[in-house]
Amino acid sequence: MIDQLLQYDTELFIFLNNLGSSTWDQLWLIITAKKTFVPLYAILLFLLYKKYGLKALLVFVITVALMITFTDQITNLFKHSFKRPRPCRDAAGIFDQIRFVAQRCGRYGFFSGHSSNSMAAAIFAGLALKAYYKYLIYILIVWSFIVAYSRIYVGVHYPLDIVCGLTFGVISGYMFYKLSQYLLKRFVK
Repeated sequence: MIDQLLQYDTELFIFLNNLGSSTWDQLWLIITAKKTFVPLYAILLFLLYKKYGLKALLVFVITVALMITFTDQITNLFKHSFKRPRPCRDAAGIFDQIRFVAQRCGRYGFFSGHSSNSMAAAIFAGLALKAYYKYLIYILIVWSFIVAYSRIYVGVHYPLDIVCGLTFGVISGYMFYKLSQYLLKRFVK
């Protein structure tokens, strides 16, 4: 059963990865770059400051730092426990069937750190700002899906890596949002 699931995952990866074209490669490389969305994060922090104040912003910054550290470390734990090679490593013998656009190819890919971090940030910020910006969470979730798809596009993650990363991101984002609410009630009042 697992072998069949991985086979479907590989086939879906090849299909989705091959939807790309050299015309769009540079755009997807920009989307997949970690520093591209620093301005978005700065805007979200500004909105949190504007709506909650300086003390609360400090709580949010600490909570987000803990959240990103948590998602990164759990992602690395999964990658080094499962040791599923990335598609660009050609362990599945598919390198000649894919478009490898990324600048580098890490060793293991299960599950995607980009997907988990972007979704955790989307859920956290979307929930924290939901009372003020009703539709922001939906925009951030779409943004997270785009970041996640970029990892398939550039050839470094299978769809299952992405789905599991997004799922873990939802759980982490919600968990740390709840932690931030507890800390705000306890220390900011």
